[in-house]
Amino acid sequence: MTECIAATCSRELRDHEIAVQLLCDPCVHAMRAWLTSIPGQMIVLREGSMQREAGGGGRTGTRTAPLPGRLDTLNLVGPAAVGTVIDRHGDQTGDIPIVGTLGSWVRLIIEERPAKPPTAATETTLAAWLVLHLGWSSQQPWAGEMRSELHDMMAAIWRITSLEPRTRAVSRPCPRCQYLGLIERDWAQYTECTGCGGLWTKDELNADAVRRAAA
Repeated sequence: MTECIAATCSRELRDHEIAVQLLCDPCVHAMRAWLTSIPGQMIVLREGSMQREAGGGGRTGTRTAPLPGRLDTLNLVGPAAVGTVIDRHGDQTGDIPIVGTLGSWVRLIIEERPAKPPTAATETTLAAWLVLHLGWSSQQPWAGEMRSELHDMMAAIWRITSLEPRTRAVSRPCPRCQYLGLIERDWAQYTECTGCGGLWTKDELNADAVRRAAA
């Protein structure tokens, strides 16, 4: 059996996935959900960047002026260098800016396939562009690395915004395997079965409920 190439995923690819992609459907849907959430995440991040870093009580002995915002937030929402940055002195700290992470994948895709570039280099525009090319990207040998980098980026964002997608149990059996293990995640397009790995839309689940009621 062929496994999903994402480093943190060991799910075996289903027959319909093997034919078209190297990542499993849940990984692809997670990436789409992360990228789709970027506009909302940016609102919270930019509001946070206007706040000064919280300091301890009392007076301190430093003469350094306070930063005009949270350093971790400023790292993420700040500008990014074009191309590869070589840290010769080892003094680069903090997370890579969001536009840097997204922009590097946009440039790679444009290099490998004919594609019109994004109209702007903003976080929201780059994320929306990557969503449009996610199907093709999931077929490439570097798709697993892309998922890992996007997850690391989102983890840094979630540490600040506290808007990490929640997972909730769905109290109905899976239409395929009958296992009571359906879950849904914020921003995900499908309800997932933790038993057989099936993915279901709300319409499909509702149709299954109607069939069960009529039986």
